[in-house]
Amino acid sequence: MSGRIRVLVVDDSALMRKLIPRLLENDPSVEVVGTAMDGAIALRKIEELRPDVLTLDLEMPLMDGIATLRAIMRARRVPVIVFSAHSRRGANLTFKALGLGAFDFVTKPEEATREALGEAARQLAEKIKAATSSQLPNLPPAELPEVPMVKPPDGDARPAPAKIIAVGVSTGGPGALQRVIPQLPRDFPGCILIVQHMPEGFTEMFARRLDECSAIRVRQAHSGEYLAGGCAFVCPGNRHMTVRRTVVGDLIVLRDSERVNGHRPSADVLLSSVAQEFGPSSVGVIMTGMGEDGVEGLGKIRDAGGITLAQSRESCVVDSMPRMAVERRYAQRVVSLDSMGKVWEEICAPEKVPAAG
Repeated sequence: MSGRIRVLVVDDSALMRKLIPRLLENDPSVEVVGTAMDGAIALRKIEELRPDVLTLDLEMPLMDGIATLRAIMRARRVPVIVFSAHSRRGANLTFKALGLGAFDFVTKPEEATREALGEAARQLAEKIKAATSSQLPNLPPAELPEVPMVKPPDGDARPAPAKIIAVGVSTGGPGALQRVIPQLPRDFPGCILIVQHMPEGFTEMFARRLDECSAIRVRQAHSGEYLAGGCAFVCPGNRHMTVRRTVVGDLIVLRDSERVNGHRPSADVLLSSVAQEFGPSSVGVIMTGMGEDGVEGLGKIRDAGGITLAQSRESCVVDSMPRMAVERRYAQRVVSLDSMGKVWEEICAPEKVPAAG
């Protein structure tokens, strides 16, 4: 794309309609070409201004953000970045928007300090630029069902895992994981550990929504939890997730150490720990996302004798992370999103013992 990236800002708050353009004006590659106070006005301005990217508030009167997003996805696939409230309701609406096809989200600062506003501006500009350079995969919406999946009681014992699958994922991850995790059967023998780049407070809601649409158990990870087959653990926002093998079982250990690759949680921290503790029993997966977090950790799993996978380029929202894994020859296989769950099943399936003859 040549020239500046044209952005339309949609927010019912007059303050935010002034603030967001100011946050973005210091980036020479971004130009705010207009604002809109609700969805109906936004749809008219999309046709009039032809923006490259749209930032969207979800909680608006009249035509709200979800209705607006549905109309945008039907009529003209302008990449949409949700500017989300940092609240439980905001998180719930954000995941619904991501399932409908929003490119990514940035949380509104809880406090209007210079540092918080600067970080929000950095994230918005970064994701606006990524949205214009990405190719949205041609996939139908992955909205989660309203009725939760029925599971056995939490007290049921779970077996030791056949394999440990460590997943690093970023931009496009919520939609991708909403497709992969529900593919897995209730008796899936592996244990899945997920680092999804996501703010503190959103990961618990995300894990709960994944759990509701999946046959396996999905929960936000806590220090001291045992790894078990048929379970997936999502790393909490603003923590690192590692693992430790002990005589009484294999444990999750959360840490508050420094950011790695600019991230906490970091996929490199998780994958490196899994490589060290589980060696040939480890599986590393790098999925859709910006940057290269997790790529070196994937190389450590390969060097330790584990299995390494990268999501296919055409099924990624942003292919930077898996592409780097492939270019550095750390990924042994490239797998499409629709096949990912089946491949995990094959990897974790018990080895057949030849019949005595």
